[in-house]
Amino acid sequence: MRVLDGKKISYESHSYTPDATMSGEEIAGILGEDPEKVFKTLVTQGKSGTYYVFVVPVKEELDLKKAAKASGEKSVNMIKQKELLPLTGYVHGGCSPIGMKKQFKTFIHETASGFDKVFVSAGKVGFQIELAPDDLIRVAGCNVSDIV
Repeated sequence: MRVLDGKKISYESHSYTPDATMSGEEIAGILGEDPEKVFKTLVTQGKSGTYYVFVVPVKEELDLKKAAKASGEKSVNMIKQKELLPLTGYVHGGCSPIGMKKQFKTFIHETASGFDKVFVSAGKVGFQIELAPDDLIRVAGCNVSDIV
């Protein structure tokens, strides 16, 4: 949220009481939102060793073949959960495409552009931000792709 405030980007924050077993679809339900508008942030590593971030609807799965094609890699794989915090500064369940320790090449699923507002993690478990997809795409440097 500090990044968005600093760039004077309009957003709305939402909070909920987290449960360790809560799925993205359950979070969408708590927010009273369509799961197609609520996105999760996934971090991968390509065969070259380069890291990539993919932002996909919570009810969808990242297609690793499409992700590899979008990133120009032979293959990509999800990073191990224990690698997430040192690499991004975020914990599992609270990973946001905005404000990572380092800016990685980021891709967002093409359906995001069809909504007035989308939801992503605010960078902490139990917090979501709602913002215009164009603002998210701009501030996170997203490439819009078919990745599910």
